[in-house]
Amino acid sequence: MNLHAVVRERNWPLRRQTWLSLGLGILATVLLAGMSWAEEDSAENGNEAEQEWPKGHYPLPERGDVIGKDYIVEAREDETLIDIARANNVGYEEIRRANPDVSVWMPGEGTEVLIPGRFILPPVERKGIVINVAELRLYYYPPTREGETPRVETYPIGIGREGFDTPLGITKTTMRLKDPAWYPPRSVREEAAARGETAPAVVPPGPDNPLGRHAILLDIPGYLIHGTNQPDGVGMRASRGCVRMFPEDIESIFDRVPVGMQVHLINQPIKAGWDGDTPYVQVYEALGEQETGMANLMETLAMLQRDDDEPTTALNYEMLRELLENPSGEVIALTPAPEPEPEEEEPEEEHLLWRELAV
Repeated sequence: MNLHAVVRERNWPLRRQTWLSLGLGILATVLLAGMSWAEEDSAENGNEAEQEWPKGHYPLPERGDVIGKDYIVEAREDETLIDIARANNVGYEEIRRANPDVSVWMPGEGTEVLIPGRFILPPVERKGIVINVAELRLYYYPPTREGETPRVETYPIGIGREGFDTPLGITKTTMRLKDPAWYPPRSVREEAAARGETAPAVVPPGPDNPLGRHAILLDIPGYLIHGTNQPDGVGMRASRGCVRMFPEDIESIFDRVPVGMQVHLINQPIKAGWDGDTPYVQVYEALGEQETGMANLMETLAMLQRDDDEPTTALNYEMLRELLENPSGEVIALTPAPEPEPEEEEPEEEHLLWRELAV
């Protein structure tokens, strides 16, 4: 065997390994390219059905009014009920109402906590920002581009405490401020003076600023939608009339809310709507001195009126009255309860005895 033959023979395993590696590399490149093309094609075709929506984000129902769902989480050892609420896009009153038997400060590791994540959309135009003070919740209908799925985002909020009611009506956004300074209003200065203290003329941006890091001014003098340095107050009536949001929530919408966007502030403790052919109602405790009784019943029935060409559905009026009298915030179906099946009549004892004797 000559020298060239020996070299070829000795190098053959190396060349075989090289060709094998090269082939596998080409195959991997082709597969990755195919996956990339598939992802691009999926994105171009708006394949949003397979996307995982962030908490509080939902596609707008084309015909119905109900979004989201309730679910269960297990508490960790170091979590409070307030921690769990914030992590799951609900406020203090919502989480407390849904879990009346769970400790707020020490739920306990492994404790099951119900997350009330199902909502009926407020019965007003689905446009801009809708704030329903009765349920302590904000609904944001972001503008969508052609071909994009219309959606709604909903967030828990804090509102004005008694004596500092959050104003109602239709207004608009006028300005967005990042790292705003806070100028204590007259009421704050007066309260400080009554305690023998002097309120600062201005609170600069920082951890002591009650506006947090983001503020959206409304076309109502003195009122804002803003973050907070006290997030435990979200989901309560705790502010001086402004609308508080968790810092991460207002940050998520801050750059997407344009100046001039409509903001509709309502006080709607009763919401009703449809999911398919099933009617639902969601009732919260009324704020202030709102009327109750027959007026609420008639208002709810009006919300459930459908077009003449849609099938009629019998409503459970007894359940509706009970919900109006005992508001829970739950989304409850109003379909009548199924009628109990008739029980089979057993033969009388004397007839049984006659049959036994006949045998």
